[in-house]
Amino acid sequence: MSACPAAVLSATEPLPVLGRDVRVPLVTGGEASYAALDYAASAPALQRVWDDVAAYAPYYGSVHRGAGYLSQLSTDLFENSRAAVAGFLGCREGDQVLFTRSTTDSLNLLAAAAPAGCRVFVFETEHHAALLPWERREDVSVTYLDAPRSAGEAVGTLERALADREPYGPALVCVTGASNVTGELWPVRELAAAAHAHGARIVLDAAQLAPHHPVDVAELDVDWVAFSGHKLYAPFGAGVLAGRADWLRDAAPYLAGGGASRTVARGEDGSVEVEWHESVARHEAGSPNVIGAYAIAAACRALEEAGFEGLVERERRLVDRVRAGLAEVPGVRVLSLFGDDAPRVGVISFVVDGWNSSHFAAALSAEYGIGVRDGLFCAHPLVRTLLGGERDEPGECGPTDEGRPLSAVRVSFGAGTPDEHVERFVRAVGELVERGARWLYRTESGRCVPDAPAAAAA
Repeated sequence: MSACPAAVLSATEPLPVLGRDVRVPLVTGGEASYAALDYAASAPALQRVWDDVAAYAPYYGSVHRGAGYLSQLSTDLFENSRAAVAGFLGCREGDQVLFTRSTTDSLNLLAAAAPAGCRVFVFETEHHAALLPWERREDVSVTYLDAPRSAGEAVGTLERALADREPYGPALVCVTGASNVTGELWPVRELAAAAHAHGARIVLDAAQLAPHHPVDVAELDVDWVAFSGHKLYAPFGAGVLAGRADWLRDAAPYLAGGGASRTVARGEDGSVEVEWHESVARHEAGSPNVIGAYAIAAACRALEEAGFEGLVERERRLVDRVRAGLAEVPGVRVLSLFGDDAPRVGVISFVVDGWNSSHFAAALSAEYGIGVRDGLFCAHPLVRTLLGGERDEPGECGPTDEGRPLSAVRVSFGAGTPDEHVERFVRAVGELVERGARWLYRTESGRCVPDAPAAAAA
């Protein structure tokens, strides 16, 4: 089988990112420029973000309450970063922007702030960060909704579930904006309308949406939005939870400590009496990650200045190229909930007949310098639903254990992906399926890895 013909891609250039000149060794000899196609896990840092952080680094200081110049400068930078993120998200008057560690941290914070007796509705298709936090509250109940097979079915399923809830009380819907497995866009605006029509609130997991599409809180009419900096080209350990203030203001502080407390005193009975802040500081105890917050703000500015319209169009062309290329390879099946025509971001998962996913991903890396991801992508129920009970076939790493979980290969890309990386990936998939791996692999700690040169030569 010959490699798929190259398609004409948009003339729009990828945004400069760190690592674009990194070269990696190949087991077959020589080296190649590293094709980072695992954006859905962590996107490379935008050069603009790195430059902005480097320019600020000499002026780094403690945030809030410091009298020194660098502390004052850092405090201004931190709060200006909050304002920049609010603008990027189209936040409404009265909305709060909290800096957290990640999307997972943001959703756990919101779960801790949900009022007692709250009913939470979440589709089984969610990332574990959105699927699991609610279970930690004994006074909150969770309803897991079956995987829908169309956007319309998702809305209908939610409407029926909300209509059937008893007793009527506080309720929260948690939904992704774009699947971290299929890349498919979810009908967020329609789901928000359904939630609000039944007196529920909604939180949007935008971890996979914000790096690829504009996210406007007011336009989507969501109550909260959560995302991670490391997926938004700002890998400095920060995340965001933005939205309505009331539940957050009324909840106990997420972490107890300095910064969250307004005053602390000893009571007459010897106890400690605390008055907590009602502002965002209530849930930002400890020394803030000013560099992480500034990096997110820098990424927001960079994406806005680059123009989301052009970025979205270029990514759509890359998605079309990958999907067309995979469709030409026998035995490759792309995973999808909503069907081939569903709009999606640059996240595509697939399985290959005769290969287990770890072997295929290892061969892409070792023989072509291409970094993808394999496994269940922290979305185990969804992947198992999409694979429909299929199991990995035995590969050259050895027979697959009977109890091995279902798994797939995921390729993901974004604003910094060069056309060549996509073309190399499509070509590599075709060559591996047609000719097989050129190297021997072994199982080590449950994963396929290249075997030693002597064994490969044998």
